[in-house]
Formats: sequence, C-alpha cells, structure tokens
Amino acid sequence: MGDLREHSALWATVARQHGVINHAQLVEGGISASGIKHRVVTGRLHPLAQGVYAVGRPQLMQRGRWMAAVMSCGPHAVLSHGSAAALWEIGSERSGRIEVSVLAGTQRRRAGVVVHRRFALADHEVRVHDGIPLTAPIRTLVDIACRLGSRKLERAIGEADARGLCDPEELRSALDAMRGQRGVGVLRRVLDRHTFVLTDSELERRFVPIARRAGLPRPKTQAVVNGFRVDFFWPQLGLVVETDGLRYHRTPAQQAADRVRDQAHIAAGLMPLRFTHAQVSYETAHVEATLRATALRLRPSTAP
Repeated sequence: MGDLREHSALWATVARQHGVINHAQLVEGGISASGIKHRVVTGRLHPLAQGVYAVGRPQLMQRGRWMAAVMSCGPHAVLSHGSAAALWEIGSERSGRIEVSVLAGTQRRRAGVVVHRRFALADHEVRVHDGIPLTAPIRTLVDIACRLGSRKLERAIGEADARGLCDPEELRSALDAMRGQRGVGVLRRVLDRHTFVLTDSELERRFVPIARRAGLPRPKTQAVVNGFRVDFFWPQLGLVVETDGLRYHRTPAQQAADRVRDQAHIAAGLMPLRFTHAQVSYETAHVEATLRATALRLRPSTAP
C-alpha cells in the first residue's frame, strides 16, 4: 500500500494543509477506497471527521485543527469569528472553540466546532491565509465587534493596522457598505472616538473647564511659543498642551513633526503635554488627573 510520502503531490497537499487531507483529495491523488481503509487500519491515516483525516499521527497543531474544522464543514466553509481573529493575530478564540462559517442550509455538525450559518460571503470577504480559508480582516472585525469591550476592540483594530491587514480609514469606508449588519455600529462608535475632531472653539470650551477643575489658571490659547502655534499655554508654569484629532493614527510625518515641536519646547525649558480630541471629550477624568499632577510638579515651591 505504501506511505503517502511515495505520492509527492499528495504529500505536498498534506504539508500545505497542516497535516490534514480529505477523502476526495486522496482518491484524486490515486489512493483507492480500499487503500484509504488500509491506511486507517494501519494507523497512517487517522479519521477526524467524516472524510477528513490526519496523516501520520492523530495529534495536530493549532493550524491543523483549524484546517480540519473547515474541511469537515463542507467546500464553502471558512474559519471565522474568534478563530479567524486568532489566525490573523488580531484576537483570540472564544473559550478555545473553533468557529466556522458555512452557507445557510448546510447541515454539517462537528463536536467542538461552532458553526455559523450565513448567506454567501462576497469574494472580498474571504481570504486564504497560511493555506486556510477564512474571513477577511474587515469581515472578521465586524463579526467579533459585539463580543469585545471598547478597549479590546480598539486593540484588535490597532493590531490589524499594525500588521498591514486594514487601516482605520479603509475600515470606516468599508463599514459604509455594511450598514445594518450586526457589529457595524459598535465598530463605528470606536472609530469615531479616534477620528473625533473638535473645532478650535469647541476644543477650548471643553478643555478649559477641565483645566480649571485641575487647579490651573486660564491658559493662553493659540499662542505662538518657540515658533509654533500651540493650543494652550501657561507661561507661569512653563506648560504647553497640544491636542491631536485628525486621524485614528497620525502619519509618520505628522508624528515626526510632533516630536520636533515637543523637543523645541523641552529645549526651551517648557513641559509639553499631548491629548487627543477624544480624550478631551470622553476621558475627562484622565485629562484632569494628568494636568493636576503635572501642575503640582511644575509650580514653584513655596517652602522656606
């Protein structure tokens, strides 16, 4: 009967599929039904689900388990939800259970696999990553959005951006075509906080009361300090506050410019602080506490 290593094409398939192969692939590769049965009896094939086998040994690594779950759920199945997030490295599986999406009407079930039945996914919503069919990053983020708190969802969006899977601007644009779908509203609210922009007058109206609560006097606004126009300046404290609010992540060029401004202020003996517009609007307690602690450190000592 021979080992599958004697069949180079089949062995390449097994390697590509993380140690897993199905009945149809074995037959197409020249292994008869009796040959498959013999390999099962002799321990060279290990049944995982109907028509799906582990080759060589029954134990599989995580990618092998994902592949086996997808293959066991039919030809149009894809890894999805928490499992897809784990494969993309932007999240984790839910309680260690593998999640797979199949076409509505598919009746296949498998122990340890959570099956999501849905209408056909668009071509752009499906990818193959490391040989495993799965939902595309944006589709995956939408699928997991309702499960995660805002912090974890922000982290997932940030990971997707850092890994070059999708950036927040691309994600926002894609959500416009997905209105009404579960998870879209949650994602949009998180993104809105990080693309939140205040006008100069709105920023002053919201920020100045926070500074007052922190014990600071009224600042100069839109003053020119060290050759740069700054949002808020306390000359008696040597404190400069700048705010960012244009994008979810500032571009490398913008970040470099920010560093030059901050360095100029530090070189002149000033303390620069930065807050986002979203922090000024949604995280006022954090802004107030930071201002209070900074002001206490900067105030001249009155001790004899």
